[in-house]
Amino acid sequence: MRNEPPEEVGADFAREWVEFPDPADPGHVVRADLTWLTSAWTCVFGRGCAGVVEGRPDDGCCSHGAFFTDEDDLARVTAAVAELTDEDWQLAPAGRGAWTEEDDAEDAPTDGAEAVRSLRTRVVDGACVFLNRPGFAGGSGCALHGMAVRTGLHPLTTKPDVCWQLPVRREQEHVDRPDGTQVLMSTVGEFDRRGWGPGGHDLHWWCTGSPTAHVSPEPLVLTYAAELTALLGAPAYAELRRLTEARLDQGLVAPHPASPELPARRGPVPVEVHRRRPGV
Repeated sequence: MRNEPPEEVGADFAREWVEFPDPADPGHVVRADLTWLTSAWTCVFGRGCAGVVEGRPDDGCCSHGAFFTDEDDLARVTAAVAELTDEDWQLAPAGRGAWTEEDDAEDAPTDGAEAVRSLRTRVVDGACVFLNRPGFAGGSGCALHGMAVRTGLHPLTTKPDVCWQLPVRREQEHVDRPDGTQVLMSTVGEFDRRGWGPGGHDLHWWCTGSPTAHVSPEPLVLTYAAELTALLGAPAYAELRRLTEARLDQGLVAPHPASPELPARRGPVPVEVHRRRPGV
């Protein structure tokens, strides 16, 4: 009998977007999906996550290894691997000498530098070499994440780009405007099933569209502050947060359908932004 994963909402629904210039750079424009950034999504690894491969919920989204976006990404993770102890990393004996591999899939990612675009973290026994399995004394989950927490670092400084950015998707392109000027457009939104390309339809479960993962009392724009700051820069993130707070105060017209509902009202429960007012 098939193990049915938690429900997911459809991929198509109304979304609200905001577009604004970066306060620190007039040549940079940010376009942000407020429906996603005001949602109640949070990572539920180990507490309801069904995994992307059927029958392997303990893998979370780590079953296929992580591709590197460019040389800088690879170099940063290489430095982090050197800091892992055997107590951090269950598969250290087998992984230290060979923790990357070339992917031969026809639909391998095409982003990033030629030298690393098909390079990923090695898959061992069906999951990423850095995934500590249940029962490991150092704790289950990503060894790079655990090491960062242990040493007081943010995991975005130790994990591959794709791992710390998920489930936020940033796309960048230079846009020519009718007046002859050009700007860099950064678009941030939900990394849904479609973000994985054709293979996304084959995932056993994907958390961004599932009510099981929309259980945070605070919006994603707050819980992912560090990641969004790294993706957009501090001034742009501050403006994004200001605009998001204003939209929540006014009442979101197109909330995420996977966010929870109260029986006594129609529509999702609004998450709250806890502001720090001067003098409080």
